[in-house]
Amino acid sequence: MTTQATTADAALAQRVKAEMARTRRDLATLVGFKSVYDARQFPVEECHKAARFVADAFRELGFTDARLEETPDGSNAVVGHRPGPAGAPTVLLYCHYDVQPPLDDDAWQSPPFELTEKDGRWYGRGAADCKGNIAMHLTALRALGDDIPVSLRIVAEGSEEQGTAGLEEYVPANPDVLRADAILVCDTGNAAVGLPTLTTTLRGVANLVVEVRALKGAVHSGMFGGPAPDALAALIAMLASLRDADGGTAVDGLPHDQVWQGEPYDEAQFRADAGVLDGVGLVGGGAVADLVWARPAVTVLGIDCPPVVGSSASVPPVARARVSLRVPPGQDADDALDKLVHHLKAHAPWGVQLAFEPEQSGSPFEAAMGGPAYAALREALEEAYDRPMTTVGQGGSIPLCTIFKDTFPDAEIALMGVEEPRCLIHAPNESVDPTEIEHMALAEALFLRKYAAMTKG
Repeated sequence: MTTQATTADAALAQRVKAEMARTRRDLATLVGFKSVYDARQFPVEECHKAARFVADAFRELGFTDARLEETPDGSNAVVGHRPGPAGAPTVLLYCHYDVQPPLDDDAWQSPPFELTEKDGRWYGRGAADCKGNIAMHLTALRALGDDIPVSLRIVAEGSEEQGTAGLEEYVPANPDVLRADAILVCDTGNAAVGLPTLTTTLRGVANLVVEVRALKGAVHSGMFGGPAPDALAALIAMLASLRDADGGTAVDGLPHDQVWQGEPYDEAQFRADAGVLDGVGLVGGGAVADLVWARPAVTVLGIDCPPVVGSSASVPPVARARVSLRVPPGQDADDALDKLVHHLKAHAPWGVQLAFEPEQSGSPFEAAMGGPAYAALREALEEAYDRPMTTVGQGGSIPLCTIFKDTFPDAEIALMGVEEPRCLIHAPNESVDPTEIEHMALAEALFLRKYAAMTKG
């Protein structure tokens, strides 16, 4: 790196730091919007307010056409374009402004929709996922000012947390609105605070609801219990069959011996990140990274059955469960869903009647890392953090990444952001480390410079 470049990058780092007071104000405003895309819980106007704030903020940064576009699920995506120099590459910046509901208000140590600082972290619903990433984008672009050497597009999704596929349907129907050479999907984060990380794989998801019926109605467990088929017991047996003796996922016909080729995931760190209780063992019988990033994982998300309080001495005639199957790269989500259905049918006892309600599936994703965008990102992250970059997988799913890949097959897609494990995204007491916003904003700004230089003809 030349002395001139070093001086310019140092000045850029100072401008990012100088922006952090405004970053906090922006994030406080964003967290204050109760933008849960679910009218049953929160007024839809809260989402509209958040969307308008995001559109206005990017309009001030040169996205003169920043606007709200209704997506097929009824939510609004914020989209906009900031033209760059002639011949410069185009970068799409992704984020989402909707959030998970706060869940248990009593479990929060501060008001969930009020940004609160404690022990150096900023707390509030969405502070990390994903409003912290909106703040990161704004900080990076403000620090660059008018010196942005690429063309930019922005898309801020409004229903990502509800999984209603609004943007997933909008993208292929409106490719010219979002077309780019590089796409930064900023809805993940570093492996730990201060450790620059790119997420290179995502598991897909295949969910279903299974219903078991055994009797026309509930019958007295004293008069009929024994020979009467118990729908809940049948369901329990079916769900138990989805795991092997070590607790690992074992869906018939679905491979579950894959090996993760990237950075390992330390078991002690995983236990801390996941909040595993003392004395409770991990399941699956393999390395943590293999299990969470490279192999399928089944989870029973919910069961409909008689609750303990108010239950009667009756044999349950019907029971239902919602089952989620995370699908690793290399496997097809629709095929995995079919295998899950066939497995449950094969393991249903006593000839009980079954009904299945498949939910939307999402394909896994694996990034191609050989292009100039990834080279520029590596340099930018390592410079911003002053340490080597690492790569991880993510057990969660972002089906939109596959939609981007299918719609823009030549684009480089990278996953990054401010959401490290201590953030507790989706849980009470979600928080963000402001140094992550600062460092990631600097990395993004450096990337835009480096990417433009690497692709200059």
